[in-house]
Amino acid sequence: MIRVLESSDQKGRGELFNSLRARSVVFDSVLLEQVSSIIDQVRTRGDEALVDYAARFDGVNLKVSELRVSTEQLHKSAATVSPQVLAALRQAIKNVRTFHERQREDSWMIGDEDGSRVGQRIVPIESVGLYVPGGTAAYPSSVVMNVVPAQVAGVPRIVVATPPSTVQNNPAVAVALLELGVDEVYATGGAQAIAALAFGTKTIAAVDKITGPGNKYVAAAKKLVFGVVGIDSIAGPSEVVVVADDSADAKLMAADLLAQAEHGEDASALLITQSRELAASVVAEIEEQMENLPRRKIAEKSLDSFGAIVLVDRILDACEIVNELAPEHVQLITALDEDLARCINHAGAIFLGAYTPEAVGDYFAGPNHVLPTGRTARFSSALGVYDFIKRTSVISYSRERTLSVAEQIGVLADAEGLQGHARSVRLRAQVTE
Repeated sequence: MIRVLESSDQKGRGELFNSLRARSVVFDSVLLEQVSSIIDQVRTRGDEALVDYAARFDGVNLKVSELRVSTEQLHKSAATVSPQVLAALRQAIKNVRTFHERQREDSWMIGDEDGSRVGQRIVPIESVGLYVPGGTAAYPSSVVMNVVPAQVAGVPRIVVATPPSTVQNNPAVAVALLELGVDEVYATGGAQAIAALAFGTKTIAAVDKITGPGNKYVAAAKKLVFGVVGIDSIAGPSEVVVVADDSADAKLMAADLLAQAEHGEDASALLITQSRELAASVVAEIEEQMENLPRRKIAEKSLDSFGAIVLVDRILDACEIVNELAPEHVQLITALDEDLARCINHAGAIFLGAYTPEAVGDYFAGPNHVLPTGRTARFSSALGVYDFIKRTSVISYSRERTLSVAEQIGVLADAEGLQGHARSVRLRAQVTE
């Protein structure tokens, strides 16, 4: 069950934080070697390797001709979705699109009187592969969060890869794909899907960038193919830090921690509070609510391994801990939410108030739920339109401007020992004399 760490227990806190960091695939050499072998097989054997891995890892016997999911299959699966799910999904898509429309960037140029100009062109990436997880749970929300920003950016070719049976077993995924107009969908998952998107096969044309969350095999594969293609991030296990004071409802806090823990056995759910009474009540509530949680075994393992209630002397002390962890999600349920939010510099997303649980952002509010994990929020951000564009510099110097600065450029090039660079500028000045 979830542990409680005293504010004075620096050793226990350090051990917990170290265990959270150790989940990163970056440190798992055995995993990287396994995934490297899978990538090599797909790179050399193409579609046949994908079919073999579907049988081996997913227990699904596919023909090569069945790797691409037909529109008929999507419609057949989508037909079983309830009107309520369809309506909610349409509203979620609208909210996500509205939010991401604000992230658009425009090309720009600035110029001088002599006609010299410098600027930046914004163009979409030509093709992207979006990974949608399957496995113990399949996520139509991941379809929305990956596809919408790519569409807003203007990406002309959007490809979705998801494990075999995802479309059949989760009709809401099929609905999301149809609602968004995505018709290039492939039934392949895991590291093999990432390899196929990166290197291409006879059936699947290679893409320029791969985005989307996945398990540790997907994360490791993205790390290994980076450079051949672009990636959004090397995602780790999901995580939440809830900061709550004695005004918080223990029942809600327990529910929020369990909501995170059910993601996977390596997910992390932490509560930071200065209230011993709240801590004790949350422990009791977790035990009670765990009884009827369908994914109980997963949540139990998660809380046993990576869950904790961390006691602090003052609620504002939570800022230091949150910034050190730089977690994917931060929930604030205190009388000082705004003050706490201002002192948190490293987090994928911040949720303010008792009525803004993480699930609001996961499904509906509009901001993207593909977020940095494993302390990467210290240097990266949520998936967005900017992940699907390229910025190209544009430079046009007039004759007068180049001649006026030729010697300065030459001096800098000489200082770097690059006389060829210096000559290319100085010759222009000599030619015009």
